[in-house]
Amino acid sequence: MKIKKGDTVKVIAGKDKGKTGTILITLRGTDQVVIEGINVAKRHQKNKRSRSQGQIVEKSMPIHASNVSLMEGDKVVRAGYVFEGEGEKRKKVRISKATGKKI
Repeated sequence: MKIKKGDTVKVIAGKDKGKTGTILITLRGTDQVVIEGINVAKRHQKNKRSRSQGQIVEKSMPIHASNVSLMEGDKVVRAGYVFEGEGEKRKKVRISKATGKKI
């Protein structure tokens, strides 16, 4: 997965197509991401104590990573990797495929 927690992404498919948000959680095993305010579902929560009330909570649900695209500024970009340095100091860095700049 070329996107990670904290990235700003745009939804390119599904019911929330066109919306943007920040990634809260990445689920690597299933290639899904949870984005703040995207794919929101209502969940009923039972009362925790005997005298309190239950409530309906809005929760952001996971969306597949192929349905989102990374944003650089206000443009959608594809991400790639480049290795910098030599020997033991060699580092893998994400870049924008369009501009070649580090992300």
